[in-house]
Amino acid sequence: MAFNEDLAARVRQVLIERDGYSERKMFGGLCFMLHGNMACGIVRDLLIVRVGPQRYAEALEQPHAAVFDFTGRPMTGWVQVSPAGWAQDASLASWVRQGVDYALSLEPK
Repeated sequence: MAFNEDLAARVRQVLIERDGYSERKMFGGLCFMLHGNMACGIVRDLLIVRVGPQRYAEALEQPHAAVFDFTGRPMTGWVQVSPAGWAQDASLASWVRQGVDYALSLEPK
């Protein structure tokens, strides 16, 4: 399964300077990690954001966000964002920031 390379380049621009940044191929796509914890990722043309359980309901209320159901079971704390939700740089940065905030709230691995 391929992932959107242009989106990956844009996410890298937001994250590349962060301490503990790394990438890992996962879910048939690409995941962006901070200190070993996933912040966000890309599957096909979807941006996947790990917002955590406390911000999950709020994130799902945002335009173009939906439940991330990769395995046939919804993954609580994770949302998928359709291309219309990350088309603008400010929108993409906002979503990535939400993933960063949650990843940095976790103990480094």
